[in-house]
Amino acid sequence: MSGFLEELLGEKLVTGGGEEVDVHSLSARGIALLGLYFGCSLSAPCAQLSASLAAFYGRLRGDAAAGPGPGPGAGAGAAAEPEPRRRLEIVFVSSDQDQRQWQDFVRDMPWLALPYKEKHRKLKLWNKYRISNIPSLIFLDATTGKVVCRNGLLVIRDDPEGLEFPWGPKPFREVIAGPLLRSSGQSLESSSLEGSHVGVYFSAHWCPPCRSLTRVLVESYRKIKEAGQNFEIIFVSADRSEESFKQYFSEMPWLAVPYTDEARRSRLNRLYGIQGIPTLIMLDPQGEVITRQGRVEVLNDEDCREFPWHPKPVLELSDSNATQLNEGPCLVLFVDSEDDGESEAAKQLIQPIAEKIIAKYKAKEEEAPLLFFVAGEDDMTDSLRDYTNLPEAAPLLTILDMSARAKYVMDVEEITPAIVEAFVNDFLAEKLKPEPI
Repeated sequence: MSGFLEELLGEKLVTGGGEEVDVHSLSARGIALLGLYFGCSLSAPCAQLSASLAAFYGRLRGDAAAGPGPGPGAGAGAAAEPEPRRRLEIVFVSSDQDQRQWQDFVRDMPWLALPYKEKHRKLKLWNKYRISNIPSLIFLDATTGKVVCRNGLLVIRDDPEGLEFPWGPKPFREVIAGPLLRSSGQSLESSSLEGSHVGVYFSAHWCPPCRSLTRVLVESYRKIKEAGQNFEIIFVSADRSEESFKQYFSEMPWLAVPYTDEARRSRLNRLYGIQGIPTLIMLDPQGEVITRQGRVEVLNDEDCREFPWHPKPVLELSDSNATQLNEGPCLVLFVDSEDDGESEAAKQLIQPIAEKIIAKYKAKEEEAPLLFFVAGEDDMTDSLRDYTNLPEAAPLLTILDMSARAKYVMDVEEITPAIVEAFVNDFLAEKLKPEPI
């Protein structure tokens, strides 16, 4: 276990009081679950979470005053095996830019923190787990590194006593079990979904992008059903009142989790780690995730020809998918023509490398560390070049890391598969020198 933890966190962590703790000591303490708390001292929601998390942490550890350092006898064989609910540790991963503010914020934390100086490691963690907002809390299996729960904030709210520890993911069929509604008032059992592709739609009436997507999704749903496909959508509301839910749901031809079933809605949010809306999760008939980017797929495929939207290794950059550039490092190959043939050739060039990277990380049940794009000549590409201060050369091979405000550029006359693969491997091995965006 210590090998994984040291690779993830480095050799040292610190307590709120500034005392160093060896990461390998977590293994000696029998830590089963690791929580990564992403936050910042300047965020009021983070301050609120820290207070509720401290109480939660104390209850699970069995002693609200328990410190995060190794217990007596740790590593010497003298300590008793910790109770399962106490085998939890939390590590704070800060985005603070001011060390004094960071020190003031972590001082009262009963858990551990990445040292302030570990800025590069913090950024890697933000990218690895695709953290898009704060506060965020994710739980990992401390032995395998697999993500157990992507939305720990809901765990604290829904299971304040830790009775469901360690909050591992449950099958979709188990989480969705119960009655579902149509806007007409008809009630159906969730068993009616068997054999169907399912879109789990997290949305709310108060959210303008949600309402825009719903209008498009209604048409997509109609086309797919008319084509004879077994498909259903489940609306999981984030509306602030039942009245708003009913008004919004009246526009939808699909099913919904009853608004009054807050526990089931919350469990679905926890299952898929929802951090923002609108989000459309596409599932196969076995309940396995096909793509978390259903929103982008629906907007890019108005005729639904590519339903059920299995992910493509390489995307063509567009207005609808450009937001994915903010989710982590992205390889972007700029080409010099509006001709679809040029873009298609570029996609074919980098697709084998993208497929190899995706398969490697899928085998480890991890998300790929890079997204892959081809960008043609249009207003979106021009804006991206201007924002990142890229040269006008084409073809131009780049890796853009928006969260780190860093870019890596390969400006050569001819781009070959070997050049792309070497560029990607050097980036993943941290051999490339970044330029500021």
